[in-house]
Amino acid sequence: MNKNILLTACLLCCFIAKAQQSDSLVFKNGIDNPNHLTTHHFGMFSSRISTNFKFKAPKRTTFNFNISNGNTFHPFVEAYLPKDQDTRDRLSQLIWHDRTFNYIDQEITPADYMNIVVDAVIKEFRANLSIPLSKNQELSISLRSNLITKGKYPFSLFTSDESIEWFHSNIAGGEDPYGRRYYGLNQVDFKYTDRNGKVLEFDNNDFFIGGLELNHYYYPEFLINKNRNIFINFGSHLGLNTSKYNSSIDFGISANAVKKIDLKNNYELNIALGANLLRKNLIDFQDNVDLGNNHYLGTAESTVEITKYTKKRNYNAFSINYQLQSRYNKKEEASYYRLVGKWREINGGWQYGISTLYRTLANWNFTYTYGRPNLQLAFYAKEDFIVNNAPDFQTGFNIKIPVFN
Repeated sequence: MNKNILLTACLLCCFIAKAQQSDSLVFKNGIDNPNHLTTHHFGMFSSRISTNFKFKAPKRTTFNFNISNGNTFHPFVEAYLPKDQDTRDRLSQLIWHDRTFNYIDQEITPADYMNIVVDAVIKEFRANLSIPLSKNQELSISLRSNLITKGKYPFSLFTSDESIEWFHSNIAGGEDPYGRRYYGLNQVDFKYTDRNGKVLEFDNNDFFIGGLELNHYYYPEFLINKNRNIFINFGSHLGLNTSKYNSSIDFGISANAVKKIDLKNNYELNIALGANLLRKNLIDFQDNVDLGNNHYLGTAESTVEITKYTKKRNYNAFSINYQLQSRYNKKEEASYYRLVGKWREINGGWQYGISTLYRTLANWNFTYTYGRPNLQLAFYAKEDFIVNNAPDFQTGFNIKIPVFN
């Protein structure tokens, strides 16, 4: 692991040195935010699509390196999904926490069964190369990897258990509202058994290569580009997932639009909307762990960004992004599942490990970006505000530089 970090640092230094020798390049090209996909404990195994809110294809090849940290906490919970239709109908008449289902065996009371516990800070490392193919086309190549950690200081300053529980205790949320202190701070407890009996499990400092992604973007030229300052792009996405738990190919499409508004005193306002659809596990190379029986993941996003340019054309930008992602499991199962957990031992949220797999996930991203001719730095914080703990709180950092003359 230390060798991998050292190699990455050396590569970054080489790229920066190369960038400083190159000609000036203004990076501001629409809303060029970092990759702020969630470090979701299922999503990290698939080639989810990051929204592209650029105005046009870049003129130069650029390199991005992105680091994300997300704290996920789900106490152990079990789920029974009866196969008998009469039992399903009976359970669907009751609110989920009042349902009873006495499982005996598969012959007498046939049911699917799964359980999950996730307590970890999940880190994602993403290296990306954006290559202009023509005036209106761009190819993006990304390699993603993940590290499972306890989240101790100083490497998870804002996403550690201590930081989150300090916030709950002193600012909002109350004392240990979801049982982190009860189960223990700064630990890794990550295990999932799917409905087919396959097990996914991680220990502290487990590292894996998640996959390779190819993203092609087309930026058509319309009259509204010049007349209305509205820029549209379309994307096609191919992902190769390489982890031992999910070896497969994903395919997706996307559409995005950005409205640019020039303001006084060197200010610029950008408003964007985007949507994408991913067909995950289009091709499976093995009998994978079931990471959600909903084969399609759809995402919709909106972003508002305000930018202030300096006299030297450096800039500072702040953006707010709202993202919705479709559920991982089929919605109808939530009407009859039976959840079992230690509800007497913690204040609330013990069911989230299963229940959030059946909900649309929503989160807010707050991003600050500093740019100058040959360097762009961005920092973001992600919060769900509806406490789905998938993850609870996430932060990230991105560096972008030009490469190759």
